[in-house]
Amino acid sequence: MDMVANLALGFGVAFTVKNLGLCFLGCMIGTLIGVLPGVGPIATIAMLLPITFGLDPVGALIMLAGIYYGAQYGGSTTAILVNIPGEATSIVTVLDGHQMARNGRAGAALGISAIGSFFAGSVATIVIAALAAPLTRVALLFGPAEYFSLMVMGLIFAVVLARGSVIKAVAMVLLGLTLSTVGQDLETGADRMTFGWPELSDGIDFTTIAMGMFGFAEILRNLESPETRDVLKSKIGSLLPNWEEMKQSLMPVLRGTGLGAALGILPGNGAVLGPFASYTLEKKIAKDPSRFGKGAIEGVAGPESANNAGAQTSFIPLLTLGIPPNAVMALMVGAMTIHGIVPGPQVMEKRPDLFWGMIASMWIGNLMLLIINLPMIGLWVKLLKVPYRMLFPSILMFCCIGIYSVNNNPFDVMITAFFGLVGYAFIKMGFEVAPLLLGFVLGKLMEEYLRRSILMSRGDWSVFVDFVNRPISAVLIAIAVLMLIISFLPAITKKRDTVFVE
Repeated sequence: MDMVANLALGFGVAFTVKNLGLCFLGCMIGTLIGVLPGVGPIATIAMLLPITFGLDPVGALIMLAGIYYGAQYGGSTTAILVNIPGEATSIVTVLDGHQMARNGRAGAALGISAIGSFFAGSVATIVIAALAAPLTRVALLFGPAEYFSLMVMGLIFAVVLARGSVIKAVAMVLLGLTLSTVGQDLETGADRMTFGWPELSDGIDFTTIAMGMFGFAEILRNLESPETRDVLKSKIGSLLPNWEEMKQSLMPVLRGTGLGAALGILPGNGAVLGPFASYTLEKKIAKDPSRFGKGAIEGVAGPESANNAGAQTSFIPLLTLGIPPNAVMALMVGAMTIHGIVPGPQVMEKRPDLFWGMIASMWIGNLMLLIINLPMIGLWVKLLKVPYRMLFPSILMFCCIGIYSVNNNPFDVMITAFFGLVGYAFIKMGFEVAPLLLGFVLGKLMEEYLRRSILMSRGDWSVFVDFVNRPISAVLIAIAVLMLIISFLPAITKKRDTVFVE
């Protein structure tokens, strides 16, 4: 009954004209940036953060959340019609989705993608509502030592689930932690690693790192590649799959929803692995695996359901524990901090309108996305014909305006450009930048909780032993160490590389 009452409160908050408008705007922008290749939700949310200053916290977070899960819908449109994944989570959709389009079944592929996404998003929202209260009660048992251990485990998961070398992922996390210490010391106020630059006394703004590493660097990466688009020229056809296709898609949608919802909760960007895991599962259990890659509708239904379920359940660790499981959620932490909200279990108690309003808005947003995506498919096809060279100058301009408007400081624009070049270099050298952003965001929180633990022990450094002596903390540290050891085992490393290559 409590959950029903809480959801009633949430729908009361979400069903105001202002919040409905912001939810629609977020879903619309999310679909747009999902459709346009080379523009991701991370750069878009970072770009729009300054706009949220003038909004109330509930409306701002509803809009930003809509951008994130809206991008998952839009990415599938590009994958099916143009053979280019609009989002990382749509990479798998390309394999069978575009082949269906070539076989004259583009409409069916788009239809099952939207239906599966809607179902998965709705189920994932129920999962969030059901798990929110129990997890929040558990989180209230956490002290500084438990939170520190939880964040260590989150960073280890980010390393294990990152593509490429484990050593490179560890290096990126450590670099992120190092960058988080730039600025004034939490206790003494002394400058650290500012190199005499007064602009760095307040630390590095996370929006400059996010915009540089994910916005500017992505633009540079796309500009170096020749522009090739295989835009579908034939008619899209009916957007409703036939009865046989619906029967073939039913179980993949259910399995993809469950798999994506479970992986989305994992720290370290588990949501991105959902579509890959779903595709692999469907191919393994199929009676005729040779159909996959040639237009099997199960190869669209399962992964698309998994990617939307994972995108929404990734809000669970953010809203209940205050731990961002991926780079987008790290930006959401920044958005909450801007509005004076400390992410974590206190949000449900102190701001139930924000907590349940966001959850209710996800149901509304999923319905809006179903309406936005299917009738407007003709508009998205026309947008896909716009050349990159006309898009990127505008994207770059809006990025610079957004960064400048945060502090009205041109130094921030230069720092962002610097991180853009560094991010591009990392991409070329095979480093994944998402662990760096997670390390940067969690680094500040980890230092704060570590300092609190030391203060509570009156400066006694034996507090480190307490991390192992306290049951919850010990379990979290043990999981982290075990995961790290397993990821370095030769047999596991070989299988891990094979999975990511596939």
